[in-house]
Amino acid sequence: MGTPQQKPKRLRLLADVSGSMYRFNGVDGRLERSMEAVCMVMEALESYEHKFKYDIVGHSGDGFDIELVRCDKVPKNNKQRLKVLKTMHAHSQFCMSGDYTLEGTEHAVRELAREEADEHFVIVLSDANLERYGISPDRFARALTSNPQVHAFAIFIGSLGDQADRAALFLPLLLDVLTPGQVSLCLSRGPQDSSPRLRLRHTAWVLLGR
Repeated sequence: MGTPQQKPKRLRLLADVSGSMYRFNGVDGRLERSMEAVCMVMEALESYEHKFKYDIVGHSGDGFDIELVRCDKVPKNNKQRLKVLKTMHAHSQFCMSGDYTLEGTEHAVRELAREEADEHFVIVLSDANLERYGISPDRFARALTSNPQVHAFAIFIGSLGDQADRAALFLPLLLDVLTPGQVSLCLSRGPQDSSPRLRLRHTAWVLLGR
């Protein structure tokens, strides 16, 4: 039967709103896919505030804690959700170059671990543009597993070349504590490829236990 849930589950979604998301969106739809993922989470958790306490934070060359949705002020309707998506789009268009994926992941895991919750989840959306900024798979894997209280997952939603494929292949090999599904790919192989959206939807439902 399991233990009845006494406190809300705590979720932080880290959305990649870096310049490369905007720049290469025309190639593989990565920004559009990221916005769809964020919208899906907001819609899925509507009216479930008693079960899930969530916030959405962006990361880009401007920093690792760009506020998109506060946990005490989540969007309640389509107009408010659209405002969040417009903020993501505008930020990725005008932000500075750089990458704070690692810092954002470390900060989210550390911050959520301090909070009381039934379970803690961090989901990182990234276009896997890590090598350009000297971020090794080993460092990212250690950030994902830096606190056993927090279940952290990475979804690579875009890629330059085979960066995402290599990262998804090597990350689980680096640390034994990484579990199957902790690192996932959600890449478009062409304009008619709808499978990334199906994979992303499936991954989200599995993580959220819906």
